Formats: sequence, structure tokens, C-alpha cells
Amino acid sequence: MSDARPILFFDSGVGGLSVLAPTRALLPTAPIVYAADNAGFPYGTKTEVEIAARVPALLGRLVERVRPRLVVIACNTASTIALAAVRDGLDLPVVGTVPAIKPAAGMSVTRAIGVLGTEATVRQPYVDDLARRFAADCTVVRHGSAALVALAEAELAGERQPDAAYAEVLAGLLGQPGGEVIDVVVNACTHFPLVADRLAAVAPRPLTFVDGGPGIARRIAFLTEGQGWPDAPVPGRAIFTRLDEHARALAPALARYGLETIEAL
Repeated sequence: MSDARPILFFDSGVGGLSVLAPTRALLPTAPIVYAADNAGFPYGTKTEVEIAARVPALLGRLVERVRPRLVVIACNTASTIALAAVRDGLDLPVVGTVPAIKPAAGMSVTRAIGVLGTEATVRQPYVDDLARRFAADCTVVRHGSAALVALAEAELAGERQPDAAYAEVLAGLLGQPGGEVIDVVVNACTHFPLVADRLAAVAPRPLTFVDGGPGIARRIAFLTEGQGWPDAPVPGRAIFTRLDEHARALAPALARYGLETIEAL
């Protein structure tokens, strides 16, 4: 039977679109609500205490409003800090986003991988644990960049950013000890896959970029297997915690992802 309950995607900005896209490919008629906490953007420069308090409270309000069947925290920073608290507070499945260190280690020939994320994500013990469990024989070089988050947001709003800005971000990763032999880079912020082509274009040598989006999509499909979906795609909704000029400028990009209406929380 048809079931109109949506999947709720949550991020600080538009980064979660990199998770929404592969999910739509697997579940083309799934109703979607995308929520962006742009009033709290960016998460990567906030403290763990701020994020741990903000994210569960916001998701509680959003779940009450949209009544989803499943929540996706499509944000590495929020997931590495607040996922457990969100799961404790909600009586429905919650899927988090973690850096794709395991697949990156499996692909690396040089046994050196880069982890490119926000400052908050790359310093988390969770990342230490992933590296220890899945990349123990690799050199793991990390770099936190708030600038790349802002670049992705600007690009999605239709503002073309200069190559030099992307080159500077990559230099922060590749210029570290061990960075000269990195062959695989983990995009450990959901914003970054949206501009992976720009990073690849300015890289000083061929690099493989990986992210967790496709794996998260498969997890969503598994958790909702057997559930009813509408017979045809329905227009998606985007909810912003602050409906400002930047949010409105994102409307054309959001429409390309099937999010046809924008509203305020």
C-alpha cells in the first residue's frame, strides 16, 4: 500500500544533497523533506557542546512537524557528535553519516589516504577509531576546512568560485607530511562531494575522491525495504531554519534535486 510518510534529511546547509541524490536514484518515488539548519551554519566551527545541544532539539521539532518514517543526519559533523543522542530521543530509525575511511583504505595503492572534512569532524575520536579499525596499515592525513564548506554553498547558489580557492584547500591536505603520496581522499563532509569535480580539476596529480553517499543510500533502502511508496514521484520540500536571501538563491539548485518548495521552520 502507498505510504506518504517522507524520509527526512538533515544538514547544516546543502551538503546533504550529496546523500539525497543517490537515495533518489534507489528510491525514485520516496517522499522527501530536506531540512537545513542555516541559522546554525556552519557546524564545523562550532564546539561539540553547541552541536550536541542544538541538533537533537532541532530534529525533535522537525520530526514532530513532518512525521517522517526515517531520519537521515546527512552531516558528518552532526553525526560524529550527536547521533547517539538523536537516536535516544527519537522513536524511529536514524541513519548517520561517517567518513568513508574503510572503502578509501581498500582502494589506496600507496597506503596513504587523506581525510578532508570540517575542523570539528577531523578532530573527533570517532575518526581515530575508524582509522585504527580500517586503515591501520595506512598513513591517514587529515585537514579541516571551513572554506570548502562555504565554497560549496556558494556554488550551489550559482556563484562560481575561483580555481585558486580549491587549490588552496587541497594544498592544506597534500602539503602535510605524508601528503605527497596520498592517492585517495575521503570527502568527510557531505558538502564536499558537491564540488569534488572542482577539487579533482586543480589537483597536482590524479586523486580518487570517495564519500559515504552511496553507502548511506543503500542503508536507507535496506531499512525501508517492503514499505509502501507513492506510485509516482511527489514534489519534495526544503525547510530552512532561516529563510534568508541565500536560502532563496538556492531554489534552482534545490529544484534539480526534486525539492520544489522552500519554507521556514
